[in-house]
Amino acid sequence: MSIWFRDYTVEELRARAKGSMTEHLGIELIEIGADYLRGRMPVDERTRQPGGYLHGGASVTLAETLGSVGAYLCVDPQKQQVFGMAINANHIRPVRTGYVEGIARPVHRGNNTQIWEIKIYDSQKKLVCVSRITLAVVKIP
Repeated sequence: MSIWFRDYTVEELRARAKGSMTEHLGIELIEIGADYLRGRMPVDERTRQPGGYLHGGASVTLAETLGSVGAYLCVDPQKQQVFGMAINANHIRPVRTGYVEGIARPVHRGNNTQIWEIKIYDSQKKLVCVSRITLAVVKIP
């Protein structure tokens, strides 16, 4: 059974990212599961730090994107909006090339807050980063 407010398509959510940081960094949603989201981001000149490795801030951006989209999909968008309140990340392994892939799953989906955990992996499925985001669920006036 799905946790989402309604059925969404990957294409519909990709269209929402047009003209945003998500699009600029090449982040793309690739799968909507019954209780998770999967997305990926290239490790290239947009997302590497000057030393040539994936920038930690880019990993956090991928994590925040997936957690925020997941939280958004769980609320009625006519009545509620979600906003990030806090995010943390533990960077575990460096990456120089290819793509990283994140999987976001809810830890808590409440009426006022949601907490999501995002695990980011390299192309060999090795863990690169673990992040947790807390989001406020706000009624639209």
